[in-house]
Amino acid sequence: MTDPLETEEALALRDAVRSLLTRRSGPEAVRAALESPLGYDDKLWSTLCEQIGVAALAIPEHYGGAGAGLAEVCVVQAELGRTLTPAPMLGSAVLCGAALLRTGNDEACERLLPGIAAGTTLAALAWSDVDGQWTSALTASGAALDGRACYVLDGDIADVLLAVARTPDGAGLFEVPIDAVRRERVTTLDPTRRLAVVECDATPARRLDTGGFDLPGLRDTAIVALAAEQVGAASRALELTVEYTKQRRQFGRPIGSFQALKHRMADVHVHLEAARSALYAALADGDAEAVSAAKLVCGEAFSHAAAEMIQLHGGIAITWEHDAHLYFKRAHGTALLFGEPASGG
Repeated sequence: MTDPLETEEALALRDAVRSLLTRRSGPEAVRAALESPLGYDDKLWSTLCEQIGVAALAIPEHYGGAGAGLAEVCVVQAELGRTLTPAPMLGSAVLCGAALLRTGNDEACERLLPGIAAGTTLAALAWSDVDGQWTSALTASGAALDGRACYVLDGDIADVLLAVARTPDGAGLFEVPIDAVRRERVTTLDPTRRLAVVECDATPARRLDTGGFDLPGLRDTAIVALAAEQVGAASRALELTVEYTKQRRQFGRPIGSFQALKHRMADVHVHLEAARSALYAALADGDAEAVSAAKLVCGEAFSHAAAEMIQLHGGIAITWEHDAHLYFKRAHGTALLFGEPASGG
């Protein structure tokens, strides 16, 4: 079976995204984006959407999208992970796009998805309590929502707010007026990912699904997309570490020539290949077991690569000026972002 991330189309997409990010999202550009009001480079995001169509990939053509699939989304996620590029891809295009498509509500999809696909509308999804699990933090009472949702990606700057809430017939997806909720950005472990808390207090909301909202399916989509980001970032962390060990010399030769360090980098490589396989299995099979395995293996591989990046770079890796700490923080942030896979809604 052909690896969905290695098809001719996927490789062309990868090369296009990588070329743009290489020119526009180097370490200095990433740090500048972190200090900007939005927390990401809106001009770069516009270029990614207009020239490559990254936000439109998994959205059907009749809603203004490209009609591709999760594999193509994973290609982009991996490239954004390599450079740690802050972007609303995961929260807006992936989470909210997939959530809307699971409602079966043509009116809502026709109204909201074209803007999300074009990258001109920034959408956010409130889905979790403080425990980070896929159990709704919000409760619906008729047409009103109550509760406090945490870890809302780009929640404080979004144009559209969607919320998963508990209803008498299970999880439901609601559209919440932005000006009717309290939104607050929170300090995060990972400065490259913007998170917010959203509070509802008898907030009027409009239910978008027609009953039986597929929360487990949405969870699996989010986890696979995040796993691809972890694989991309882990791959780049290993590349940077290998490059450094070829340049850093001690006792008259590059430190990468020492057998003990070779073994450590080889271990990371093996872990990374296992993560690639787990991601492929999750894309190919799509069942809950494969998705759970991808979450575990890809998260551990990235944490391993980031930890070795710091160890093998030595003293410079613990300075603010070096990027190793950003990979380390992204690794631990992504491992925790979507909690443990949970059943039901």
